[in-house]
Amino acid sequence: MYKTDVRGPLILGDKNYRQISDDIIAPINQPIPGWWKVAFFIALLMTIFGVLALYQTVAVGLGTWGVNNSVGWGWEIINFVWWIGIGHAGTAFSIFLLILRQKWRTSINRAAEAMTVVAVMCAAIFPAIHMGRVWLAFFIFPYPNTRGPLGEL
Repeated sequence: MYKTDVRGPLILGDKNYRQISDDIIAPINQPIPGWWKVAFFIALLMTIFGVLALYQTVAVGLGTWGVNNSVGWGWEIINFVWWIGIGHAGTAFSIFLLILRQKWRTSINRAAEAMTVVAVMCAAIFPAIHMGRVWLAFFIFPYPNTRGPLGEL
């Protein structure tokens, strides 16, 4: 429970619940600032560019990246390892706060775990894209079959 004698009052003045709710909701009722619209437009353009690039990679092939031999995979592997590392970092943040028994860790844990989930989803895209033939991606996942682990050779 919040200790007012130690930390002081949480809300100054004699306010009722409606006034407190109005103070909390006030930023939502404000008009959208111009910088936010510009930032949203830039992010939307970047998202459209990313979707078009992904479509071109799937439709045309990995040659659009300039990767035409089996040696030049450095950048793609670095991307995959980057997202795996971000996922590990989010898990590590949660674990360290848990081990240190921090009382204030709840919101940071939620952000770190959300970061982990998004990073793992980003990393999961890479094996399918890097195959060059996304429609054959089911071959990289284990599934029960009667032909053995390697199929018919």
